[in-house]
Amino acid sequence: MNKLYKSSLVWLRRDLRIYDNAALYHALESSEQVFPVFIFDSEILNRLENKKDRRVEFIWESLNELKKNLNQLDSDIIVRLGNPIEVIPKLCKKFSIDAVFCNKDYEAYAVNRDENIKKALKIDFFSYKDQVIFEEKEILTGAGKPYTVFSPYRNNHVKKIEFEGITQFDCESNKHGFAKFNDDPMISLEALGFYRTNLKELNIKTGSSGGIELIEDFENRIQDYKLKRDFPAVKGVSYLSVHNRFGTVSIRHLARVALKSKSQGHFTWLNELIWRDFYFQILSNFPYVNEGKSFKSQFDLIKFENNRAHFEAWKKGETGFPIIDAAMHQLNQTGFMHNRLRMIVASFLVKDLLIDWRWGEKYFADNLIDFDFAANNGGWQWAASTGCDAQPWFRIFNPILQSEKFDPEGKFIKKYLPSLEPLNKKQIHAPWVAFEKEPLSFPILLGKDYPNPIVSHKDQREKALKMYDLKNVA
Repeated sequence: MNKLYKSSLVWLRRDLRIYDNAALYHALESSEQVFPVFIFDSEILNRLENKKDRRVEFIWESLNELKKNLNQLDSDIIVRLGNPIEVIPKLCKKFSIDAVFCNKDYEAYAVNRDENIKKALKIDFFSYKDQVIFEEKEILTGAGKPYTVFSPYRNNHVKKIEFEGITQFDCESNKHGFAKFNDDPMISLEALGFYRTNLKELNIKTGSSGGIELIEDFENRIQDYKLKRDFPAVKGVSYLSVHNRFGTVSIRHLARVALKSKSQGHFTWLNELIWRDFYFQILSNFPYVNEGKSFKSQFDLIKFENNRAHFEAWKKGETGFPIIDAAMHQLNQTGFMHNRLRMIVASFLVKDLLIDWRWGEKYFADNLIDFDFAANNGGWQWAASTGCDAQPWFRIFNPILQSEKFDPEGKFIKKYLPSLEPLNKKQIHAPWVAFEKEPLSFPILLGKDYPNPIVSHKDQREKALKMYDLKNVA
């Protein structure tokens, strides 16, 4: 069978896997030989201040696995450091490439970059939907407009899945289509300007093999997902977010897992995958959120206090509110934060400390191993009540009640704040309250072993309500 192209290049980005990969499938179907490539984008890496960035190491380890898998097929992956606008045309010339295949990226920088490369190349350039189930304008209201409310979006999303099913791109049967070549040895982390972090110490599994292992583990627990997902001290969530972020697993694979049963756990997991799609389509259809603007523009009038000392205390996990501080220690130590805790600490920063949500959004962007702009921006704007279908501005989480509800025994708190180990489950959620009742026998010294609270939730709540009431904005 004659193929349309003699040699094609598959440019991997957020899809670091061979299986169920849309761009790879189409390249293998239409090309006699396919050259995989990954570019460590210097335009992105140069913005990263932390040279022990866990994301870079995760990508690097996943590429190592991919390289070994391709070597077993007498093929390889081309890994380069540089500006893709310069690197892609050079590779096309070197390997006599007839067409470039890639999967879509929806963030503003990537959209502009891909468009510029497409214009610069004199050959065919194809991009495919791969990191979402449904994209851009695939799900619209009856009036043909993008959804800004989640529930009707979800309902139509589910109907569309039931009607169309979930595509599976069979790349496995075309493995013989990978070009037979050997590239240079894998570039080192040090050559990229980065260094090893604590991924192995944290037992963070990389590559498709790590992702598949986590999927198999989660399938044994998914029926309890609805019941356990909000409790950070138990193993309730999937821990697949970083694999979703870098495409070491297929989003379609995850959707198929969610659709295997109609149990509450399976449906709740599907609901979370649909939230992810929802925020991606917001990013595509309302691109001004890329520019640091509130989805609901009226809230850009809010004048936040932006107390720098309070922000530093929040970042370091030294606010005096144990659930907040434990969550921030988890983030700083591991690069991960439990989703329930993300909501609690975001609400606390904005509505207790009265700090601009964009400050928190950036801190998460710099430190989360699973940072994804669409979900991160959507989550922060939800908590700050500035986003689409967000938490109402007058609804403010009480960090103490949240702590008592979702970490009732204080197990999560004690894991990340060992100085609070002597406290019992009644004392640990608000140590200063318990201390006032029994100062002489209290097990720890507040202000030394653990800080006093930097604000009063009751007072800050009143200030937040006035701040958000736009009638008060001059």
